[in-house]
Amino acid sequence: MLRNSSSDGSDRFEYLQTLVTEFQDTDSEEAKEQVLANLANFAYDPKNMEHLRRLQVADLFLDMLTEENENFVEFGMGGLCNLSMDPECRDVILRSGAIALVTRCLSSPREETVLSAVTTLTNLTTPASRSQITDPAVLQCMLRFSLSESSRLRNLAAVFLEDCCSEQEVVRAQQQMQGQQTAVGIPLPKD
Repeated sequence: MLRNSSSDGSDRFEYLQTLVTEFQDTDSEEAKEQVLANLANFAYDPKNMEHLRRLQVADLFLDMLTEENENFVEFGMGGLCNLSMDPECRDVILRSGAIALVTRCLSSPREETVLSAVTTLTNLTTPASRSQITDPAVLQCMLRFSLSESSRLRNLAAVFLEDCCSEQEVVRAQQQMQGQQTAVGIPLPKD
């Protein structure tokens, strides 16, 4: 049986609302991880953006960035990364002061979390947010990532440096790094 799009939209909203409620009501870390992973995947589909905004899922993802459970952090960062592709969601994320939280994820030991953080910072770069996102410490970190053995990390860092930074900013960050072994003490991810 075919459904009309308004029914499909309300079914979709109800399902996403059920997931958010399940996340809030369960005490099981494993169940929370599964729900977070599902929500992060749903955040990839533009059809879900309006519903996810209404359910304030960006705030839920942001809350996960300060958790000790690395899976919560990874799935929260992945969800934010997916949401940040949508201009309205990007604005919601920026208004919530997310840049500092996302930047902290650059030091995660998990490569997936770092990749999502780099992509999110790239997506969050606007004329208004650019100066905060292209902070010298972040640029030094990206320069270091651009030398990574991981081709995914190396390439994403190169895209960030090319798309979000001026040549002068990159040169200045390179000069500041000369003689340093690490960029602001941020280690490369382990996996």
